Amino acid sequence: MDADNNSLESQINRSDYKILIVDDVVSNVLLLKILLTNEKFQVCTANCGNMCIEQARAEKPDLILLDVMMPDISGFDTAVIMKKDPELKEIPIIFLTALNNPSDLVKGFQVGANDFLTKPFNKEELVVRVMHQIALVAAKRTIEKQNKELIATIGNRDKMYSVIAHDLRSPMASIRMVLNLVVSSCSPETIGPELFELLDKANRESEDVHDLLDNLLKWTKSQTGRLNVVTQDLDLNDIIPGVVDIFEMIAATKNIKLEMHASETPLIVRADNDMLKTVVRNFMSNAIKFSPENSSIDIFMKPEGDFAKISVRDHGVGIASDRIGSIFHKGETTWGTGGEEGSGLGLQLCQDFAIKNGGDVMVESVEGEGSTFSVLVPLKK
Repeated sequence: MDADNNSLESQINRSDYKILIVDDVVSNVLLLKILLTNEKFQVCTANCGNMCIEQARAEKPDLILLDVMMPDISGFDTAVIMKKDPELKEIPIIFLTALNNPSDLVKGFQVGANDFLTKPFNKEELVVRVMHQIALVAAKRTIEKQNKELIATIGNRDKMYSVIAHDLRSPMASIRMVLNLVVSSCSPETIGPELFELLDKANRESEDVHDLLDNLLKWTKSQTGRLNVVTQDLDLNDIIPGVVDIFEMIAATKNIKLEMHASETPLIVRADNDMLKTVVRNFMSNAIKFSPENSSIDIFMKPEGDFAKISVRDHGVGIASDRIGSIFHKGETTWGTGGEEGSGLGLQLCQDFAIKNGGDVMVESVEGEGSTFSVLVPLKK
């Protein structure tokens, strides 16, 4: 730790930092001014508590050396006033004192002292204590600068994601629709097996790219606070079968059968319609992606306490036990049984949307046997 501090202090340009000296004894002020000027610091001075506050506002020093015993207001009272001022409260204070009573030291730290320097001054001790506080100020400035740069970088990244997703999603939707139409209206016998296989592959990849762009746009809006949750009363028996129907054609390309198990009673939830559908669509897309041909996928809906539970169960590749705990937030690329590539972004989005709606997501899986992804949505009270 000391080596790190010494390294940081050696990189500090002392002339960039200003120290305010406050003491009613002129000889003390002059001595400190000479010592600190020789150490290449900028120096300004004050001879009482009220002048200290005025100088601190005018000069904006990086450190204040503040005498405790002064004729107008004490150093302790001066510190109390400054710590209540938004412009001054972050300036570190080293108290100059001849007091060695532990109760005075305790009081000093209670009113905001960062350190104490005992009179008469020892030059080496003065420089060490001052440099320690200046090093902390320098480190804080570096962190604040890096935070601003990071915020700007993240903002630019999210803007780029949003532009890419928004500008590409519309043409991709058109390509997807045309490919769906072409594949559904031809067969290997009419155009030849090789061309049909290429068209079928392009059709499936267009679905994946469109879903990725849709997820990317929604995730970016969610992260930047531009996606509002608009809750309404929804009957799951009305909306979930429609979401499942969308995947009938995609599932048919792998001869996968979709089994819908609706609730026997109405399941009225309070949720954002689009967000809920997005979660179920992602679960369905993943289930098809990671299921082998000629298998089945079951969709269940049932009440569970104060929530409705929507589950999508496949009989596919399953998930390794060491990955289950991080599956919703790791964001890693995975591969389906037909070579389909997954970004990992969809599951992150599912968790985000579920939490925003007052629910949660969960997964149960056995490697080699299949997985069940579920979302909990609050029932209407």
